[in-house]
Amino acid sequence: MMAGNLYGLGLGPGDPELLTLKAHRILTSCPVVAYPALEDGASFARSIVADYLSDSQREIVIRIPMTVERAPAQQAYDRASVELARELDQGRDVAVLCEGDPFFYGSFMYLFGRLAERYPTSVVPGVTSLTACSAVAGAPLAARNDTLAVLPAPLPDEQLKARLRNFDAVAIIKPGRHFARIQALLDHMGLLDQARYVERATLENQRILKMRDVPDDSVPYFSMILVHHRGDAWK
Repeated sequence: MMAGNLYGLGLGPGDPELLTLKAHRILTSCPVVAYPALEDGASFARSIVADYLSDSQREIVIRIPMTVERAPAQQAYDRASVELARELDQGRDVAVLCEGDPFFYGSFMYLFGRLAERYPTSVVPGVTSLTACSAVAGAPLAARNDTLAVLPAPLPDEQLKARLRNFDAVAIIKPGRHFARIQALLDHMGLLDQARYVERATLENQRILKMRDVPDDSVPYFSMILVHHRGDAWK
């Protein structure tokens, strides 16, 4: 028996209409659909494509603990890879849903690392949160010879400062509980007025604010800060 195909499907930032035609075709044809979810919550990835799923498809929920330590999440991917391998060994194709793009801070890469050498695997790119935030904010990321960096907010201040100095444009991801520190850092560097804040891009409850207007106690996980030294990339 031939093994099934494993697909990592990028779903985009949340708007179902941003799903690519290729991802839609594979999603609706696979007998098995797997997706990540919080340990005790619903799956955001599944909610994006809920209207495209059918009762005939088997769904596998991959429960991922949201902890700073790597081990619990890695163990969850270990368990999931065993369950997905059973389906693939039976010749069934498996589509794994991934918010944004599978290889841009995407959860699918951890399953890819465990399964891609054993099973035929394809990755379907998706619209990233980076480009989605840029689009809804009306803030082009970079122009001409600009350099662009993506910085996780948990990085120490000194690392953030160095990269903010050395790059023309910067996207700061995962601000969450680090927001007040990032806001103060940008203010200290004279970049606060060149920064834009976006949360839940492309969703009905998206917010786009000036950095000075963001309450530091209301920043969710799905948010991003875009900074350009010229303020606008085209200047």
